Amino acid sequence: MKAIVISAHGGPEVLTLTELPDPVPADGEVLIRVKAFGLNHAEAYMRSGAWGKVAAVPGIECAGVVEADPSGELALGTRVVAILGGMGRTRNGSYAELVTVPATNVVAVRSPLDWADLAAVPEVYATAWSGLFGNLDLQPDETVLVRGATSSLGQAAVNLAVDHGATVLATTRDPLRAPLLKELGAADVLIDDGALAAQVAERELGVDVVFDVVGNSVLRDSLALVRPRGRVCQLGFLGGFEPVRDFDPIADLPSGVRLSFFGSAFVLGTPAFPLTGIPLDEIYAKVEAGVLRARPARVFRFDEIVEAHRAMESGEALGKMVVTVG
Repeated sequence: MKAIVISAHGGPEVLTLTELPDPVPADGEVLIRVKAFGLNHAEAYMRSGAWGKVAAVPGIECAGVVEADPSGELALGTRVVAILGGMGRTRNGSYAELVTVPATNVVAVRSPLDWADLAAVPEVYATAWSGLFGNLDLQPDETVLVRGATSSLGQAAVNLAVDHGATVLATTRDPLRAPLLKELGAADVLIDDGALAAQVAERELGVDVVFDVVGNSVLRDSLALVRPRGRVCQLGFLGGFEPVRDFDPIADLPSGVRLSFFGSAFVLGTPAFPLTGIPLDEIYAKVEAGVLRARPARVFRFDEIVEAHRAMESGEALGKMVVTVG
C-alpha cells in the first residue's frame, strides 16, 4: 500500500510518500480502506517530535470502507469513520491507503455525504461534543465562551453550542476573523489579548462555561472570567505546551469554579468514553441539512500532504482541512 511516513522529526517536508506492506487486522481490529482523512494539529506535533516517539505513519482519523473485520460485526464495504485508538501514536495511522483500527474506535455511518465531508467531522466534533456536553454539561440557557474559536475544534464547538441554544461568545486573536465567527452564530466576538477576564468584567458578559482550546498559557485568565461556580474545560494547547508555572489551587482556582481537561487522544473509544455515546449520525444529518457548517475549508490530494501541513501550520485555511486518498 501507499503510505505517508515521518522520515525524521522536523517540518512538513519530512513527510514522505512510500510503499509499505498491507496491514493485517488482528482480533478486535478492523481493516479500513481509507478514502479521506482530516488534518489535525496533533499530527504536526507528532511530526515535529514535540510528542516524543510516535508511529511512523501519522493520522488520527479517517473515513473509508471496511476491508476486513475478523469479528464479522462489520460487513465488507461498510462505510465507516475511525477516530484515534492509538492511530499515529502507538500504531500506524490513517495517512495511508489501508489502516487497522481497534473496533471500539470504528463507527458505521449512514450519511450520504462524500468522503471529504465525512472526514471533516469525526475528531473535532467528537471532541467538541464531549467537552461541551460531557465535561461542561452545557445547558441551552447558558453562555459559553469558546477560546480559540477559529481553530477547527473551536468552530465545531461554536456550531454545536449555537445549535444547542446556548449563547456563544467566541474569541480570536485576529479581528479580521471575527466575521467568520459571527457567521457561525456567535453572539459576540472578543479579541483575545491574553487578558479576557478584564474584557468580560468590563462588559458584564456573564460567562457560565469556558471551552478552552488555547490551553496552559491562558489558564489562569480562563478561570478568572467565569461566574462563581462556573466551569472551565481545557481541550487543546494552541498557546504552546509550556506548563502553567507555579500553579497554586488556593490562589489560582476561584472558589466553586470547576476545572476539567478532556484529552480525546487518550480516552475516546475506551469503556469510560465510548464512541457510541456521541451522536455522530445526528451530527452528519445536521451537516447535510446545513444546520452545522462542518464541510472542509480546503481539500488536498494524497500527494499534496507537505503543502497541506504547511497550510495547516500557517492557519490560512480558517477551518478543517481534509486529504483525499486514491
